[in-house]
Amino acid sequence: MRFLTLLFLYLPILSTGLYAQTPIDYSQAQNWAALPQQLPVGLAQHCTDTSLWAKADVFYVYPTLNIANSDKRWNVPLDDDQQRSKVLETALPFQGSAFVEAGRFYSPFYRSAHLRSYYVDDPKGKQALEMAYADVRAAFLYYLEHHNHGRPIILAGHSQGSTHCGLLLQEFFDGQPLQKQLVVAYLPGVGILSTDLKQIPLLTRPAQTGGFVTWNTFKKHLERKSYDKWYKGRAVVNPVTWTLDSLASKEAHKGFLYFDNELYPALFQTHLIDGAIWIDRPKGKFLLMSLTMRNYHIGDINLFWQDIRENARLRVQNFNQN
Repeated sequence: MRFLTLLFLYLPILSTGLYAQTPIDYSQAQNWAALPQQLPVGLAQHCTDTSLWAKADVFYVYPTLNIANSDKRWNVPLDDDQQRSKVLETALPFQGSAFVEAGRFYSPFYRSAHLRSYYVDDPKGKQALEMAYADVRAAFLYYLEHHNHGRPIILAGHSQGSTHCGLLLQEFFDGQPLQKQLVVAYLPGVGILSTDLKQIPLLTRPAQTGGFVTWNTFKKHLERKSYDKWYKGRAVVNPVTWTLDSLASKEAHKGFLYFDNELYPALFQTHLIDGAIWIDRPKGKFLLMSLTMRNYHIGDINLFWQDIRENARLRVQNFNQN
């Protein structure tokens, strides 16, 4: 397995648009990257499939993986073998795996928008993101009708995946009956304004339920252009303490899942600032990585893999006790 080294760009949550397109048939198992008791090998190696006894469901949406400048497509087809390999060998093992033990795990393949959709001045970019959301939306509706049966729900994504999960929150949960089933939405890698969601709060305690959490990870020396444009003034929590604490100690950090499939705890301090977090430079074998990366956006989840894993289980436990 290789480390998820792709650079994803950022976008505040979009407004819901029109989704006219050829629909994906999510009754077909091949259109899902993962289903309960059908976890791909790369995902199952990091965790236990709790499908038979889990008390909640997890709906995970992977991030932008089609980023090559040479790829002129706006959306990647569902049958693209390279894209499927990226999902199964990077996104699921190093991101989705953090949530698997919190509930029955669902992750749809979808026609994700190309990275350029976030920053080009071309209406095709917004249309591409709307097409991607239409797929995620269709998968979620199929899941609700055929699999959920009133069970508690965790939404989880990263970058483009968080964009789409944020839209699901806006459309299906915010002020809707389904809000009562929301355990938590993990939405790292996007800039979320406090006005984006009306009745779903930012959660600022580790066992709290019924809202969302979000963060964006930088170096100590911020990449000022992206920080000022996308994150300053946005919602954020510290993904080690799950509070608004300005500092989480190195000892409190539970574990970074690295590309060697090893877990590294107590690796860095985590600092919360206006709209984002920054971490100390990881030392030792991680020094080169920290020197060459512009920011740590690609590691928003796996840098805090064990922290997220334990927190998701805690919130489900607390939800079911209330």
